Amino acid sequence: MQQSTQNKGEVRARKRVAEKMADVLSGIRVPDLPYPARQLSPDAVSDWRPLLLSCWTEQRDEPVTRVIRSVSLTWSVRQINAAYVADRIMGVFLKTSGLHPELARRIARLRFFFAWRMNLDGAGALPETLIEWLDGLQDCRGWSASGGRSARVTLDQLDALVIAVSGSFNSGDIEQVLEFCRHWQDDAARREQQNDRLRDRLLETEQGAARQRRAEHTARALVGRALQNRELPQAVVGFIFDHWFRLLKQIIREEGTGGENWRHAGKLLEWLVWVGDPGLSDQDRNRLYTVGEQIGDRITDVWNRVYRKPLEEKALEGVQSVMIARLRGETPDLVPALPGDDRFSWDASWLTFTAPPEEEVSPLKGKWFVEGEGTSEQRRFFFALLPETREVLWTNGAGVKLGLLPWPRFVSALEGGALRPLPPLKPFGEVLTETITSLSVVLDRQKLQRSQAAKEAKARAETLRREKAEVERRRQEEETARREELARREEAAAVRRLADEEAEQDRLLREKEAAARELVDGIKPGGWIVEESRSEDQAPLRLKLAVRINASKKLVFVDRLGLNRREFLVDKLVDEIVAGRIRVLGISAQFDDTLSRVVGRIRVGRN
Repeated sequence: MQQSTQNKGEVRARKRVAEKMADVLSGIRVPDLPYPARQLSPDAVSDWRPLLLSCWTEQRDEPVTRVIRSVSLTWSVRQINAAYVADRIMGVFLKTSGLHPELARRIARLRFFFAWRMNLDGAGALPETLIEWLDGLQDCRGWSASGGRSARVTLDQLDALVIAVSGSFNSGDIEQVLEFCRHWQDDAARREQQNDRLRDRLLETEQGAARQRRAEHTARALVGRALQNRELPQAVVGFIFDHWFRLLKQIIREEGTGGENWRHAGKLLEWLVWVGDPGLSDQDRNRLYTVGEQIGDRITDVWNRVYRKPLEEKALEGVQSVMIARLRGETPDLVPALPGDDRFSWDASWLTFTAPPEEEVSPLKGKWFVEGEGTSEQRRFFFALLPETREVLWTNGAGVKLGLLPWPRFVSALEGGALRPLPPLKPFGEVLTETITSLSVVLDRQKLQRSQAAKEAKARAETLRREKAEVERRRQEEETARREELARREEAAAVRRLADEEAEQDRLLREKEAAARELVDGIKPGGWIVEESRSEDQAPLRLKLAVRINASKKLVFVDRLGLNRREFLVDKLVDEIVAGRIRVLGISAQFDDTLSRVVGRIRVGRN
């Protein structure tokens, strides 16, 4: 039930990742990438499948973005983003997958395939089968470029991947790649079943071999320590190496070093050395008799308990002969107890052997360790610690032995950095999720920035519009004010001109009146005037001044016959003369000259 819930959670998470991927492919913008300056029509976008297929076939390690920059072709926004996202995913995979660098680099070349499919399918570019296969590559975390059979098998499978992806490029269908993934997973399941049997068999075999080595080294250490720098009779030396050394190894194999048989066997070895070395046994003759009486029976007793069968009688003949000679006080011929030229090597530390505490070993079991750097690094699996020998059993994780390493050397290499734990591997699905989530955060930030930029641009445009409107308003106001001022000035000028003209007319009128009054005053009795006709059918009327009445300022005119009397007041006559309806004969030319001079002065004043 828990596994089912976990799977459903992973499916939902990947669906969300797919949705985010679609948004990232269409919306993200990465600085320094060759985005087109405008929206391109489908016919204007270059086909990049031949280029990506060539890079995949050549197994190139460079990023897709560098490849598309190296050619002078036109790419769409989606193509550029697909290239960037594929590079980003595989770049993170290279750094965090934990696989061997050579293996991770070959898998990362799928960036060309991913970029092509992302441009075509968007969020559907990475089917579940493909992601599960990439997640399953964690089973290859122990792969090293050792040149061994298992290493070559993996490389051969990756060569088959090259063929499958190339076929997908050519056909435009992803099915060949998915079939490769399913076949890989089936093979991995079969190999895992075989590996279980190999691991069980290896552990059983190595534990038996470890017991043999423990028995060999411990027995050597006990014998070497007892015989070191000793000279003993040849019979004693022969019995120790021919029989007792074999007995010691048998005890260790069956019982270890904590039982009674091991204690008695070690004690009897000391007795054999003590009896055979005159320098030791001659100092205590009583004890020599006691040991001599008991040693044969005790050797036989221990032998019978260990082998569950009696010791051959002739095996103890040499030792018994030495005992008899020693009891008689004789000194037998002595030989070096240990062979010369270091033909019998031994290490006393095996006698004080103790296995490391389980709490130290348990966290290390089942872990991967790395030795070396880069492509030359070698990976080893801590399969087990053989307690009999304190040796770390290295495997390739699949039941194949890679070697043994004594525990002290393992601890020293681990502390010195020559050996380091392999960090936890990150599945591809997790790499994909984290990468797309990270890019989605960047996209959201870019959208926010674009929105803010749009708002700021709109605000700037509105500000500019308002400023322009304000400038236009001020210009119009200034223009209106200018026009009003011009109109005011023109109106003031017109008023001044009108006033001047009226003043001039008043002056002229006054001058005319003055001139006319001067004429009227100059008319003497008998002087003639002409009154213009009121209509076209009447002729002008000539009148002569008959009487001037100064008291009433009245002038009385008559015609030639003294009839048709007409009376004019001085002011009335002046007005008639100014109006041009009456002319004074005799001096009218002089009046006309006066009017001409007045009119001339008016014109000069106007100019």
